[in-house]
Amino acid sequence: MAKKKGKSVSFDAMVKFFMSSYSIPTKRDVEALMVRLDRIERLIVASGSGKARRGANEKSSDKQSVATASDLVLEIIQRYPEGVGFSEIKLQAGYGDKKLRNILFRLHKLGMIKRISRGIYAQA
Repeated sequence: MAKKKGKSVSFDAMVKFFMSSYSIPTKRDVEALMVRLDRIERLIVASGSGKARRGANEKSSDKQSVATASDLVLEIIQRYPEGVGFSEIKLQAGYGDKKLRNILFRLHKLGMIKRISRGIYAQA
């Protein structure tokens, strides 16, 4: 019985095919989304429209700064100069695991925090 000669498919081509078939985002897609999220957060803070949506007290005439989730996590980390663990940040911030991991990833990528060891973060 003779073997059929066909083109061999490279592993990279196969992976790309499955990623596109199942709509799996690539690292580049995730980074582009992170950039867009940062831009949207800055626009919300700059416009000040986030106050009314969050239910701020409309009677107060003094300007209150709108803190983003990243600002809150950064503030918690700044309270601990020697470093703070993930569980303590989660407890104080009140965010879920996924949201907190994304925030820590973004802050580390921007160079605002540093990872001392696994799960321990400090201000850069």
